[in-house]
Amino acid sequence: MIYKKKLAIILISISLLTNVPLLSDEKVFIIFDVNDQIITNIDVENESKYLISLNDQLKKLNPKKVLDISKESALREKIKEIELLKYFDLKAKNPRTEKYIENFYLRLKLKNKSELSNLLDSYGLSMEYVEKKINIELTWSQLIYEKYINQVNIDEDKLKKQISKNKSTAKKKIYLLSEIIFETDNQKNLDNKVKNIRESIEEIGFKNTANIYSISKTAKFGGEIGWVEEERLSKKIMQELKKMNINDSTLPFQTGGSFMILKIDNIKYEEKQINEKAELEKILQFETDKQLERFSNIYYNKLKINTSINES
Repeated sequence: MIYKKKLAIILISISLLTNVPLLSDEKVFIIFDVNDQIITNIDVENESKYLISLNDQLKKLNPKKVLDISKESALREKIKEIELLKYFDLKAKNPRTEKYIENFYLRLKLKNKSELSNLLDSYGLSMEYVEKKINIELTWSQLIYEKYINQVNIDEDKLKKQISKNKSTAKKKIYLLSEIIFETDNQKNLDNKVKNIRESIEEIGFKNTANIYSISKTAKFGGEIGWVEEERLSKKIMQELKKMNINDSTLPFQTGGSFMILKIDNIKYEEKQINEKAELEKILQFETDKQLERFSNIYYNKLKINTSINES
């Protein structure tokens, strides 16, 4: 009886937060129990709408596949949220939220926040719903930064020499890149996963495959990294890209404890006006972000192993 009462309160709260009437024909049921916190079918449905709003190519997938992606995404966010509540007040708005939202709508090729709000509304989602998700993501990034920034290792002198060497080039080459980052624990699993990823790319395209297989935070955008200047890329990555043309993707290569597949979506050239100090800062930030993301995946995987997850 106590459990049912608690569940009733939870369901009412869900109804208020998701604008889903409690007395509608749709039944609310539990998908996951995560450390005694629940994820319902409504949560998963909203996650599906959210992911499709970011990558409408997902509409082309089998509904069961979209459901699996949405369940995993909702679970990932819930595990992060539970961990963050140990250290932060998630009700407090992160000061970086507005800037993140601006980058968010520009990445979706929208002009302003109002257009983003209209897009979300067309999927039955509110800006408040997305702001909560953004707040979790930003706070998670803050947690990872505080825990691991002292373990980030970058050879600054090597980067300075690289910038100086490239200074003489008249034009700079800029790549529009997408990525799939994945992990595996042995060679057999690696071979199987690579085979599955390759077949998936052939069947449903790179963007949808990134949604399914990538552990990177870019996965929800179909793996899109964005425009990246050649100078900001490591020597290892450049060795791979120089073999490729637009729309080609690399073979998997190891980076840290993970494996990466990169795709060239486009290439452009711009006149080079190098401010060596500013260029160094950009490359340092890029490298720092990539290393922190690796630490983020490691930390999340440890949390998931030690989290009680019961699927209904």
